[in-house]
Amino acid sequence: MPDTSARTAPLNHVIKPASRTIRKEDPVPSPSPLHTADSPGPPADIVCVGETMAVLSPPDARPLAEQPVLSMAIGGAESNVACTLAGLGHRAAWLSRLGDDPFARRILAELTARGVDVSAVETDPDRPTGVYFKDPAPDRTRTHYYRGDSAATRMGPELARRGALRQARIVHVSGIAAAISDSCADLLDALIVGRKGQVTRGPVVSFDVNHRPSLWLGDSTRAARMLLALARGADIVFTGRDEAEELWGTVRPDDIAALLDLAPVVVVKDAEHGATSYARGARTFVPSLPTKVVEPVGAGDAFAAGYLAGLLEDRDERSRLRLGHLAAAAALRTRGDVPVMPPRTETARFLALDDDAWAATAPG
Repeated sequence: MPDTSARTAPLNHVIKPASRTIRKEDPVPSPSPLHTADSPGPPADIVCVGETMAVLSPPDARPLAEQPVLSMAIGGAESNVACTLAGLGHRAAWLSRLGDDPFARRILAELTARGVDVSAVETDPDRPTGVYFKDPAPDRTRTHYYRGDSAATRMGPELARRGALRQARIVHVSGIAAAISDSCADLLDALIVGRKGQVTRGPVVSFDVNHRPSLWLGDSTRAARMLLALARGADIVFTGRDEAEELWGTVRPDDIAALLDLAPVVVVKDAEHGATSYARGARTFVPSLPTKVVEPVGAGDAFAAGYLAGLLEDRDERSRLRLGHLAAAAALRTRGDVPVMPPRTETARFLALDDDAWAATAPG
């Protein structure tokens, strides 16, 4: 399905933002591991849930229609986060459903090679693994999805009871899963909204809005309502300033934080300008690094992974945002969806810079 991401009118008539009161007692979730009877080994630091597909892309910048040869890789927002976190040294797992086909075997092999635990992935013998194509263009790379009735679209709320999810320190999901089928939307609702009233709260839940207009089949009102409910129910929310404006009519990061007031941590990304977090009663802004852009796909996933790595490492808010920027910059410099992160000695050097040096320094 081609990505027809035409802008929609602001939905202020649908959703009224509440004023966000910065409270000193605002909790920043502490991702403590949970041990249960069916946990034979140490739990994952993070379990990422969502669809991963085979990706066919041209070897150069010419449009897809002019290409005689395509290369195959894998791609999925949630597994991108898992791969980047594994590359940063954390125990990352990915949970989903795949078909019984060569594409599935390629996905499992590549994720395993990147250090991601795929032992909880389910195989569906009756439905295929999804596929998408990248189509380079001067203004941006477009994507064409062939994922209708894929194995992953049959994920449902029963997956929320899987031990891998209960034992994780963090569970990460995105709005893409909410858009691909009703049963996947029910799964996200069970993981996020369904936690209300539970005696044991469970893992920290991280939610990336990841709005893909074409996946919602033009129903912008439904997308705005569902993604808002999920974002407000999560512990940590990532959203782009532009996608929040398109969905909810919010313009400034402060407006977005006010709208998502119920979420303990809100992180607003504003492309090349920077990222702002609202956590622990404080507003923290860190500018983006000056970076040459080779391919923008995957940068948002890398940012989320870097930020979550900082959370797992108990770093302060500024360092979490900086790790997010470093991971995003690495993704922007490659045509692949998953970046090769610089050595931790190099990231440590960037984290130690003062604010002026940070803003003026481009990573190699």
